Amino acid sequence: MSEGVRIIRGDPRRALIKLSGPLIVAMLLTSIYNLVDAVWVAGLGGEALAAIGFVTPIYMILVGLSNGLGAGAASSVSRCLGAGDEEGMNNSASHTILITLTVSIILTVIIEILLRDILLSLGAAGALKPAIEYGSVVFAGTLFTLFPGAAYGILRSEGDARRPMYAMGLSAVLNMVLDPILIYTAGWGIAGAAWATVISQLLVSLLIIYWFLAGRTFTSIGWSHFRADRRVAWSILSVTIPASAEFLVMSMVTALLNWILTSVAGTSAVAVYSAGWRIVMLAIVPVISVATALVSVSGVAYGSRNFENLEVAHGYSIRLGLLIAGATAALTFVLAPWIAWIFSYSQASSHLAPRITGFLRVICLFYIFLPPGIMSGSIFQGAGRGMTSLLLSVIRQVLLVAVFAYLLAVTLGLGEAGVWWGVVAGDIGGSLVAYLWARLFIGRLRRYAV
Repeated sequence: MSEGVRIIRGDPRRALIKLSGPLIVAMLLTSIYNLVDAVWVAGLGGEALAAIGFVTPIYMILVGLSNGLGAGAASSVSRCLGAGDEEGMNNSASHTILITLTVSIILTVIIEILLRDILLSLGAAGALKPAIEYGSVVFAGTLFTLFPGAAYGILRSEGDARRPMYAMGLSAVLNMVLDPILIYTAGWGIAGAAWATVISQLLVSLLIIYWFLAGRTFTSIGWSHFRADRRVAWSILSVTIPASAEFLVMSMVTALLNWILTSVAGTSAVAVYSAGWRIVMLAIVPVISVATALVSVSGVAYGSRNFENLEVAHGYSIRLGLLIAGATAALTFVLAPWIAWIFSYSQASSHLAPRITGFLRVICLFYIFLPPGIMSGSIFQGAGRGMTSLLLSVIRQVLLVAVFAYLLAVTLGLGEAGVWWGVVAGDIGGSLVAYLWARLFIGRLRRYAV
């Protein structure tokens, strides 16, 4: 038994800390890359920045699917680990890789064929050329977007957060190095940013494959461990599909928010949202990292029928998340003007600075209400209840965020600021619903176990 396996089967609080630490480092590096990428693209002007904003909803679907595959793998493999089924772990991991390969091929063909029409339907006519230049390259590397996320889920399920940290960190550093070289030195413009992403993801995928095939991991993959089983496939997909659909919902809501912003404030409002949201994603990385680790920790607790540990993990993760979120919200509010400057250093984008500052000072309130909701969703994913997590996401994103954003921005005439306040209000309500639902779920499990 590896050290990681011993940790994840022990005290859930210690397991969360041990898994979350490397994840925070890795995801921070990735978010910093996304920020640096936006900064380099901002030098090309507001149109290029808006182009990425229009591609983002589509790319979010792939990121969501990658995370969904990781969540499905983490849930399925960790439940096998909790039950002491090592053969089941290897079979689940092998099923995950085969599913990832199949889905990647299908999506690459579909997106590349329909990319222009999809972008036009998202309102990208004013930035269509750079959006196609960027998107056609990024989506050609769909496999290298999906595979690492699935593999990270397998590694996390065995308590190994260090290798995902190394891989994600390497990908981020490669991206940051390649961006200025390909965008400006090579003169590829916005397509250079896309190529930097694909090349770095390819190299990291090769590294991960080496780890698995060289026996550097507790879990093994390959045909020798694969036993076709619909129940195993469904144990992965029952979490993967809803978890991925959560990102699809977020992508659709992002597209809707882009449409609202374009309607009330023009394309430049999308550039503000695209730039500012990268800061948001950077700021909430520690909370997301804890939630990601919680999927594996809760999966082991659920698989071993240790529902007391499940309750401990839920409560501790929320307290930890609230502590982190309060600090990052305060920092974002104070540093907002300086953060806005990094997206408006060029003459072509200087007019965006005050609007980005305003966005950040409103949206940082959302950080504080995130932990109860996101941790509760992870509890359901770890227990294999992916549809419940999806339903909670739909309630938060569609019934609350989208509706509040429209009412405040359009109906009440608050313009783009109404969208920002709508996001905050919707997430407050969604987090409250998710928290109460998770507490009821855990309470029922403990009562029936007795």
